[in-house]
Amino acid sequence: MDEYERKLLLERIGREGATVGVSIPERITVQGEEVELHEFVFEIKRRETVPPGERERVEEAKRNLRRERLQRKQRIENGEVDFGEGERLAESIIGIDRALEALESLGPSDVEAEAKRQEAMDRKRWMDFLKQVLGRDEDDAKRRGRR
Repeated sequence: MDEYERKLLLERIGREGATVGVSIPERITVQGEEVELHEFVFEIKRRETVPPGERERVEEAKRNLRRERLQRKQRIENGEVDFGEGERLAESIIGIDRALEALESLGPSDVEAEAKRQEAMDRKRWMDFLKQVLGRDEDDAKRRGRR
């Protein structure tokens, strides 16, 4: 695989919204073990929250999926595969991302904490925007204030 093809695949898996319309794979090999991924995710998602006894199982599944995703991405980054295999890996990575999104959305939602988190993120984006527009950063502002 040449450099352009490699960058194309990496951009595809890193793209915002890459998982939109993508199905969770029926089964996938994760850390050398065959997993009925689609069935597992939908079994867990049928419940409104993850029962305490299942939380560790879900967390372990998420860790294993993240590890598998990283390993597959590294195979593309390192050029260990041809373009055809790279495309298959990219598709599987996007499927893993879709499963991770579904699993991350589980659990009790703390609306107040989420609202605070969103407010903090909005405030940070606004400050970053102002710094960019004004063409200065905090260090410049601090130095000017000290003189």
